[in-house]
Amino acid sequence: DEIGRDVLSRLIWGARASLGFAFTAAVLAAIGGTILGLMGAWLRGWPEIVTIRFVDVILCFPPILLAMLVTTLLGPGRGVLIFIMAVLFTPGFARAAYAQTLSARKFDYVEAVRALGARAPRILGLTVLPNIAGPLLVQFSLTVATALILESGLSFLGLGIPAPAPSWGRMAAGARATMAQAPLLLVWPALALMVTIYLLNTVCDR
Repeated sequence: DEIGRDVLSRLIWGARASLGFAFTAAVLAAIGGTILGLMGAWLRGWPEIVTIRFVDVILCFPPILLAMLVTTLLGPGRGVLIFIMAVLFTPGFARAAYAQTLSARKFDYVEAVRALGARAPRILGLTVLPNIAGPLLVQFSLTVATALILESGLSFLGLGIPAPAPSWGRMAAGARATMAQAPLLLVWPALALMVTIYLLNTVCDR
């Protein structure tokens, strides 16, 4: 690359950084958003109001601009970036879980479990959640792909995963300086991103 490092090694090692970041942020968002959505739709009242208002507030902010603002204030770092992305992606899971739970709570099998005297955590965890898992899994695969794009964009701007840890966005940023002399240096990380996101979307479709 621009300072003599092996491109293939950094491309493979960068997959660990980029994908690890994307999956961690998506898992945290899925857990938090699903819990919020389940509680809001099942308990109704003020939990429902809190869930909907939280989702509306977060959705008001453009994700990339909010991430840039926070990383500029707090400084780039893996932990900070994962936390920001988890918060940004939580509303997607909350909305999906909320809508599906509102529909599922009217079904006969849910009423039957409730009639047997099961408590809310058991009903939500063992009866409702398995039956609404499909849309949540679709949301998860889309979230991983989106997190991968955002991380690469922030790393390209110098606000993502800090050096010397390789990531595909940081590799693209380094290749930009020598784009005229060695254009292939920019092709490899871009190709890795394109193929990975395509595969994630294919999994989502399946």
